[in-house]
Amino acid sequence: MQMKPLVGVTADRTMMGPLPSHVAGEKYLAAVVDGAQALAMLLPALGDRQAPDDLFAHIDGLLFTGSYSNVEPHRYGGHASAPGTLHDAARDATTLPLMRAAIDAGIPVLAICRGFQEMNVVFGGTLHQSVQTVDGYDDHRENKEDDLDVQYGPSHALHLMQGGLLQKLAGGASEVRVNSLHGQGVERLGDGLTVEAHAPDGLIEAISVTHARAFTLGVQWHPEWKHASDTLSTAIFRAFGTACRERMRMRTGSAAAASAHV
Repeated sequence: MQMKPLVGVTADRTMMGPLPSHVAGEKYLAAVVDGAQALAMLLPALGDRQAPDDLFAHIDGLLFTGSYSNVEPHRYGGHASAPGTLHDAARDATTLPLMRAAIDAGIPVLAICRGFQEMNVVFGGTLHQSVQTVDGYDDHRENKEDDLDVQYGPSHALHLMQGGLLQKLAGGASEVRVNSLHGQGVERLGDGLTVEAHAPDGLIEAISVTHARAFTLGVQWHPEWKHASDTLSTAIFRAFGTACRERMRMRTGSAAAASAHV
């Protein structure tokens, strides 16, 4: 029986009644299992109580999920958030150091929505906290009163950078359509990041790490939603899964070689 790679999926810390709990949306887990053809493992937001090196000995990829919470602005030198803004300090303390360590270690990374914003912050970039209030940008938020299929339906065009990773995954297309469910967005691009795509208003919608050792892609939209029915979404998860399988071969091969010399 062929082994499958193991992908860690980041969790939000939230309260369920009086108890702190760690959760991730099923759509992310299902996209890893069905789209990347991998096993999915939930990673709790426990900060430095779980060492990256211990984790990396067992996993073959990391998926950084979207979230209703925003990255705390002190993480990138931003001004205080508007009253009522949802934050998740435990997630920030977990995902920000974990992402950088994973990329440096050559772990495949796919970062979606909040994960995309985390990637920019990790590399020293900054965020617009409310894109819709910034002159020149459109309102990229969904209407929460719409049905989910409408919220996650195609919302705007995406202009792909010529010769980029994302354009290759899109079969060479210069433009596709994606959904849009976010209030935050990239303000200043982080150092060492490559822009992969823009929205029509110029907002950066996809990035990669210029000199990453393995597959590393951040996207502002939600390719996990009905991934199998969208050509680009299918290609993104397939490429992520392929990179995770290569990582698994390297990891298990090294382990087997080490045990053979004991």
